[in-house]
Amino acid sequence: MDSLNAFTGVVRRCVDDYGMIAPGDRIAVGISGGKDSLVLLAALAYLRRYYPAPFALEGITIDTGFPGMDFSGVEKMCGELGVPYTRVPTDIREIVFDARQEENPCSLCSKMRRGALNTTMKEHGCNKLALGHHFDDAVETFMMSLLFEGRLSCFKPVTYMSRADVTQIRPLLYIGEQRSANLAKQLGLPVVKSTCPMDRTSKRQEIKDLLTALSAQYPDLRSKVFGAMQRLPLDGWGPTPHERIKTREGKKAE
Repeated sequence: MDSLNAFTGVVRRCVDDYGMIAPGDRIAVGISGGKDSLVLLAALAYLRRYYPAPFALEGITIDTGFPGMDFSGVEKMCGELGVPYTRVPTDIREIVFDARQEENPCSLCSKMRRGALNTTMKEHGCNKLALGHHFDDAVETFMMSLLFEGRLSCFKPVTYMSRADVTQIRPLLYIGEQRSANLAKQLGLPVVKSTCPMDRTSKRQEIKDLLTALSAQYPDLRSKVFGAMQRLPLDGWGPTPHERIKTREGKKAE
């Protein structure tokens, strides 16, 4: 419990820095079954106990239809946390891989999953969607935009999607991937292994491997990139001045 308490403290700092939660919010956690979405759920459920702005939680899984992915453990976890849980069966795998045979399936799959999530959220009265993107995801996304598109860009900590009337929040941005993995293991969370054939073969994996190789020579590379994103700042990346995270060169994600 001490590890979850410390983890949640870092999550709260990110939430406060970017004003992610307001009183009365009903927050849907998009649960893929991966470690990051599960630790996000655990941290927000813990934060809910004492956060000064009361909020409600729901867990939503968009089941893309890949075989061998059992979400019964996720359902049990949500029950133990007192969080309503909905699994939405879809034919996304069949459309993307069989019917359309997409050469680059990840983009279409992501759009379809997000659309299904937004629809389910609105049906359940949720106004915010919490996503499990962490510190390493942000750095990788920035580098992908730079190297593949020639742009300085990344997703925002808080994004209002006007078409869906949904606000996306990313409370794990101060959490490194390894810390997320460690907590998932310590808590014995019911991680669901992805059976998608594109898992670990995407452009993102190329960048992840590149950053790992570069970090062997420049250990603080990711922290410097993340700090630069805040100091520029990229659109939406400047924390509230009085709550600004103390990012120092060489300071690793917590």
